[in-house]
Amino acid sequence: MPLKDVEVRALKGRDRVYKRADDRGLYIEVHPSGSKLWRLKYRHLGKDKRIALGRYPEVGLADARRKSDEARRKLREGADPVADRKREKLLALYNAANTFGDVAKEYIDKMVAEGRAETTTTKANWLLEQLAPIARQPVADLKPVDVLAALKRIEAKGKHETARRSRSFASRVFRYAVATGRGETDPTSVLRGALVTPKVKHHSAILDGGAVGELLRSIDAYSGHLITRLAMQIAPHVMARPGELRQALWSEFDLEAAVWKIPAERMKMRRPHSVPLSSQVQAYLAELRPLTGPEGYVFPAFHTSRRPLSENTINQAFRRMGYAVGEVTAHGLRTTASTLLNESGKWNPDAIERSLAHADGDLIRSIYNRGTYWDERVSMHQWWSNFLDSLRTGSS
Repeated sequence: MPLKDVEVRALKGRDRVYKRADDRGLYIEVHPSGSKLWRLKYRHLGKDKRIALGRYPEVGLADARRKSDEARRKLREGADPVADRKREKLLALYNAANTFGDVAKEYIDKMVAEGRAETTTTKANWLLEQLAPIARQPVADLKPVDVLAALKRIEAKGKHETARRSRSFASRVFRYAVATGRGETDPTSVLRGALVTPKVKHHSAILDGGAVGELLRSIDAYSGHLITRLAMQIAPHVMARPGELRQALWSEFDLEAAVWKIPAERMKMRRPHSVPLSSQVQAYLAELRPLTGPEGYVFPAFHTSRRPLSENTINQAFRRMGYAVGEVTAHGLRTTASTLLNESGKWNPDAIERSLAHADGDLIRSIYNRGTYWDERVSMHQWWSNFLDSLRTGSS
């Protein structure tokens, strides 16, 4: 017989949990503490199941019957009320993580899962820190003016390039939010002309042969840490990016074949790269191997072998040698090599670009032009090392 509200109110707690049935599987469960919970018993796919419909008196008899009717409606449609509730809870949790900061962190986690370089994800986390003013706001509620205010705050500090990169990162996060159903638009798309265009700054480099020779002599005379000196001595010869060099592992070097094979995950363009080793580079490595080899980082940090040399170590060494910020940088050594090799007129420009690990700007050409120019590059690297030696001695 169906319950009456007055009967439900009169139910008291006992030593054990007990039940009072209402109708069509709906019943109320009374606990020793006196608390009362509505439940619905039903069968789905041959199994007995129960679903909680709320506590009394927050959910009264009429509300409990309404919820019971709704659950039975789902059953008639072939759905399982318990499974539906679990999905709704998961969706609620998913939608709760809808601030810009939450979505950005999820996007960065996706980058990590995709195997993006550590430096890339580290920069992404740093850019998220720059966008702190909008991090706690719901991603779907952010307007162009909100994002612009955060970017202008960065720009006001004179960090025009940082503001530009932050806008680009924010755009990727907003597009990810749209793709995952938590956003509608990318509000940064209308901000392209609202920021100061940063002046392009090229990496400081020495392009005069005499000055290059003076730099090489200064490196040879460097009185700081021996590993730093050897890193500076090797860097001009191999033409690698500073990060590729300082994170080099001994396992990547085949000294017998005179080649350094850099895996794709450490390359800017995400493609494996091979560097011919001249006899001069092999001699430097032979000096370095007893200090840091035969395993692990070729250029470990001073305080621990578990980390590579700091990204600022070589540039700081240049400063201690008396070179100003605008004179030379570790990355600028690549510009030096590119300029002087091209000016020599001895080498195919494509071979030079391959040694610098530059991507071909012409997509169609890059598909068909897959030659690595390896034999020419082997000769070119040895010529380049010989040329650097001649500049060092002043005989060029």
